[in-house]
Amino acid sequence: MICSVTTCDVLRMENAPDSPHERLAWAREKAGFADKAAFAKVVDVNPTTYRAYENGQNGFSKLAPRFAKALGVTAEWLLDGGDTPKVVVSTASAPSRVSLDQPSIKTADGGETAPVVRLDLSYSMGPGTDLDDSYVEGEAFQFDIGFLRGLTITPPDRLRIVDGIGTSMEPTLHDRDLLLVDINQRDLNAQDRVWACWIFGLGAVKRLRAIGTNTVLVMSDNPDVPDQEVSRKDILIHGRVVGSIKRH
Repeated sequence: MICSVTTCDVLRMENAPDSPHERLAWAREKAGFADKAAFAKVVDVNPTTYRAYENGQNGFSKLAPRFAKALGVTAEWLLDGGDTPKVVVSTASAPSRVSLDQPSIKTADGGETAPVVRLDLSYSMGPGTDLDDSYVEGEAFQFDIGFLRGLTITPPDRLRIVDGIGTSMEPTLHDRDLLLVDINQRDLNAQDRVWACWIFGLGAVKRLRAIGTNTVLVMSDNPDVPDQEVSRKDILIHGRVVGSIKRH
């Protein structure tokens, strides 16, 4: 059983939507944002306000460039239509998901592969200092290099696979997903990305937003889990979550 990802980083649609709000909804779904609220959080828009945009109740011309950038399309296409674009699955906000049968992830054309180390490490768990310290390496996953480059420019030897536990990041990430972590990205230099980190000495996968110079807003995509403001000194980032692997 081979886990085959048929052009996993590019999605196409046969019938183009007719209106701006339909194109917005289509692009949001194709970019990997299954939930409107999750995308609203990424683009820093009130979820109720965003729902009105997708429902066609309000226009969004002023926000179209922001939405387009997050969705991998152009603002012109969102507002005016035209040829159906290729939509790249967002890795900044809704990590790419593939289904897992065995440690072999290849695109349809079976291109060149590279190993990615899996660590015997789960989030959440107890205190630690670094993803590479004191954790047993498991069987490496062979990933198609083209697929990895669609997620990050970081070399495969600087990527790690870890276990994710819990439901606080649903619908973006699910309980028992395997997470692909880019350990080259350890600085909070971009807002609202998903990070693997220690918070107060406990492992967590959260969306982080800097508030001023000394405070970070720790966010869960699950609307039932409240956000939390934390001092920067209480957060240690191990890497950015750039993809996820769904278990059967």
